Amino acid sequence: MAYLIDTDIIIYSLKNNEIVINNFKSFSNYPKAISVISYGELYFGAKKSKNIEKNTAIVKRISETFEIIKIDKTIIELFGEIKAKMQQTGNITSDFDLLIGVTALSYNYTLITNNENHFNKIDGLKIENWSNPLPKNDI
Repeated sequence: MAYLIDTDIIIYSLKNNEIVINNFKSFSNYPKAISVISYGELYFGAKKSKNIEKNTAIVKRISETFEIIKIDKTIIELFGEIKAKMQQTGNITSDFDLLIGVTALSYNYTLITNNENHFNKIDGLKIENWSNPLPKNDI
């Protein structure tokens, strides 16, 4: 099992959310990555923050800790296919969230997010919320 970590979960970990930290520890032996979209969101947040230098350094450290999955042709094609289906059904999500979700689908990763309702619209996407305590038998 491998995990794609959404932006919000990274932010919770930076804010020392105990549940998120414990889940990172519980799954420390599993591969984890972030989408280049999440990296961009984190970088943007650092650049608009009050402590730009410190927060930019933190984001750069994150890029050294996690693999950054770039958007490639396969991901873009799947994005186009799924977005077209979603528009036909009126079941729409933001392009950035869709790109993150499609990245997880493309790599067969489980998406770790607190924004479940942003991603539940994407058929076939495996989602876990590490900001909630996991039942003991799942660890």
